[in-house]
Amino acid sequence: MKNLIICCAAMVLLCSSCFKASDALSINLSSSKDTSTDFIIYTIKSGQHYADRNVYKKVNIPEMKFRVRFDSSALYQSLTNENQYDINKLYGFADNNATHHQYSARIGWRWSDNALRLFGYVYNNGIVSAEEITTVGINKEIECSIKAVGNEYIFSVNEVQLKMHRESTTLAAEGYQLYPYFGGDETAPHDVRIWIGASSLEKEKAIDQ
Repeated sequence: MKNLIICCAAMVLLCSSCFKASDALSINLSSSKDTSTDFIIYTIKSGQHYADRNVYKKVNIPEMKFRVRFDSSALYQSLTNENQYDINKLYGFADNNATHHQYSARIGWRWSDNALRLFGYVYNNGIVSAEEITTVGINKEIECSIKAVGNEYIFSVNEVQLKMHRESTTLAAEGYQLYPYFGGDETAPHDVRIWIGASSLEKEKAIDQ
């Protein structure tokens, strides 16, 4: 009888611990926000171009500042070798109160030649141009910004700057938010996760206020 009681107690403890573990797993899988650092996790599913959480949001700003973090899912091999050099899109805005394929500025990214590379990626009057800004590390917090100043876009990644031509005539960047996008020609070869949050400078400013 004593052995039976001990056995039952052990089963209760085991079931209880299993329940708690499954609860934690469910919470982690369902959450799209990294509450420890105020990042939002954008996921581009395997076989897709667009990220989730892709909602229409108007912008009228002189500068967009944000932090980003890539994990190992940013490493990929394209099906066609030349597509490895296509630029995926990270974050930015449509400009000049037009569609983003007419006027826009984004930071782009790709994995190529064993490095994660970030780019300035711009549409002016329907013509696209791109220039590499710098390489960045995996699982590192990266400070980014895109500033619209007259006839220039100023891209910043950490302390590296790149200036590109801007033909938009609006004083500030006026349009809508642009979110993570994979491609190029190919869709994501596996689930790609990108963490995006407010820049450290913006968070400090909010605390001071």
